[in-house]
Amino acid sequence: VQLQASGGGLVQAGGSLRLSCAASGRAFSRPYIGWFRQAPGKEREFVAGIWWTTGRTNYAESVKGRFAISSDTAKNTAYLQMNSLKPEDTALYSCATDPYYSGSDPSRYRYWGRGTQVTVSS
Repeated sequence: VQLQASGGGLVQAGGSLRLSCAASGRAFSRPYIGWFRQAPGKEREFVAGIWWTTGRTNYAESVKGRFAISSDTAKNTAYLQMNSLKPEDTALYSCATDPYYSGSDPSRYRYWGRGTQVTVSS
């Protein structure tokens, strides 16, 4: 399984960005895609996740109502639409998957994509 995240950049507060996570490998090895972020000096934290087959989603409280995760199974790509961005959203964003785990603990994920930097200026 390989994951590739893209779409980060520099945006002003209140702006929007859309991140993409392209996945490859056997579908049963990656039933769920999670987005995580890590700001300098802080621990990696869960942002949002989606199950490929059902489209069911879950979100961290800090991003509910502002971020939306979606997927295109034909393209094997998951998206994270980020609206109303705040300076505190600044972080390195990464996507992850695991054959057996679908939760908020990053240490439980086996496969990770390289992160994409999101910087929100005030």
